[in-house]
Amino acid sequence: QAQVAESGGGLVQAGGSLRLSCAASGSIFSINAMGWYRQAPGKQRELVAGITSDGRTNYADSVKGRFTISRDNAKNTVYLQMNSLKSEDTAVYYCNVDVDAVVVGRKVYWGKGTLVTVSS
Repeated sequence: QAQVAESGGGLVQAGGSLRLSCAASGSIFSINAMGWYRQAPGKQRELVAGITSDGRTNYADSVKGRFTISRDNAKNTVYLQMNSLKSEDTAVYYCNVDVDAVVVGRKVYWGKGTLVTVSS
């Protein structure tokens, strides 16, 4: 089994920056893709950014040029650096991790989410 936990959310003014972190822990053999999703009030959850095990990244058009996803494989951690934040970035941000875990095998884990609020 594995666990995933996000941190780093909070309240920030428009134009500001935040960095989210997500650490996977437990009986992990290896980690495949990692990603960040978000869900704003009244909207569906959407992909924000993803990163493969070999470092290839992809981004939602709405965040390209402002957000950067990265990972530290030694720490089983993925980061989301968010710059030039806008009010429309307000949402609960969820970490998504594709894990090969001991005993249970390959499984996708979700974090509980961290709230990002951007005030205008």
